[in-house]
Amino acid sequence: LILGSSALAPRPALAHCDGLDGPVVMAARLALEKSDVTRVLIWVQAKDEAEIRKAFERTLTVRKLSTPARELADLYFFETLVRVHRAGEGAPYTGLKPAGRDLGPAIPGADRALESGDVEPLVKLLLGAAEKGVRERFAEARAARSYPAGNVEAGREYIEKYVPFVHYVERLYQSATTSAHGHQAEAEAEAGVHGHEE
Repeated sequence: LILGSSALAPRPALAHCDGLDGPVVMAARLALEKSDVTRVLIWVQAKDEAEIRKAFERTLTVRKLSTPARELADLYFFETLVRVHRAGEGAPYTGLKPAGRDLGPAIPGADRALESGDVEPLVKLLLGAAEKGVRERFAEARAARSYPAGNVEAGREYIEKYVPFVHYVERLYQSATTSAHGHQAEAEAEAGVHGHEE
């Protein structure tokens, strides 16, 4: 349930690893500040480590030239790191996103839980969202279910409520009982939101 609630939001799944204030870029800023590439290597697969090390060394060299060169070099490194990170997770790179994006409550809630060690607020948030989603769709389907026999138009209106309800419940259960793997889960979540409505 906890893994799946964000997949049930009525909007595309959002990652925050590609944001200028996301964890990947924050790690990159610290790595550059400390001249320590190991602080970012956790964000890429072992097979991609050489590419990141090379980009890091180039960035350190160019940063020394001037303030504009430093800004450009840093941006190059952020983009390279995020692109390689996302590719390793099976997600496309669509550019760095601005800081301060509205990611909704789930992603910041997950980060806060990890920082504080207290998962209860996150659990309450997700359970509340899932319960609300089920109850609303159930009420709509149940209300439309009692239509006169032979009234095809009313029957179709029922089906328009029935299908989204059943698929919502199905996605909720599948998300709650399977593991999400990296950014591939984003694509699956978006496909679930938009692709299962019949």
